[in-house]
Amino acid sequence: MRLANQCALITGGTSGIGEATALLFSREGAQVAVTGRDEGRGQRVVETIEKGGGRAIFVRADVRKAADCQHAVAETVKAFGRVHILFNNAGIFYPHDTLACSEEEWDEHIDINLKGVFLMSKAALPGMIALGRGVIINNSSGWGIVGGDKAVAYCASKGGVVLMTKAMAIDHGRQGIRVNCICPGDVETPMLPVDAKMRGLKWEDYLASCANRPLGRIGTVDEIAKAVLFLATDDSSFMTGAALIVDGGGTAD
Repeated sequence: MRLANQCALITGGTSGIGEATALLFSREGAQVAVTGRDEGRGQRVVETIEKGGGRAIFVRADVRKAADCQHAVAETVKAFGRVHILFNNAGIFYPHDTLACSEEEWDEHIDINLKGVFLMSKAALPGMIALGRGVIINNSSGWGIVGGDKAVAYCASKGGVVLMTKAMAIDHGRQGIRVNCICPGDVETPMLPVDAKMRGLKWEDYLASCANRPLGRIGTVDEIAKAVLFLATDDSSFMTGAALIVDGGGTAD
């Protein structure tokens, strides 16, 4: 098992990429803490992990709130002793351009997608520094590398994640902590049907547009989870400050 005796804290771990990563990490031997705002979904993830013989807890947390982030780390340490791996995965997306994006929607993107990464990392870092090692993986996006249509707040927040990742890698590398980010393309998650509906597109037409890339399809949550696993293990031991693009070639076009 590649994560035996490791403890991972995963934000937004109740569905999509976060859930798939939690399940994969558990199969690889990690003890897993998942956070989210939906306790019912969180407990179902925990039950699935426990049925497979793993150990997991759910901590209700809103990553926009420093106290919630500190509580999530404290509960993880209480349950498992320490945090070896932090996957900052929680995020939102609403498709609007600058004119259609409200100030409230802008703030929500920045607070969850960007500030949440900062607050949870700030809460987890002291324990990692004391331990002398740790791994932080931030979930950015292919649209954190290149721009996208009707996504001004999302692109701004995810681009910020990429550069924050690099800054954190510089600051904490000599303390034994690696910081990288994952940049997925379109992935089959609960977020995509919402995006299609808000754009006024039929699901079939939406999928066809998403598949317009070199590999000719969208990704799966399991494919992204495997890339996160790579960044979490010693297979990526000489990587820090990197933005790993996993998008079927979308940013290559």
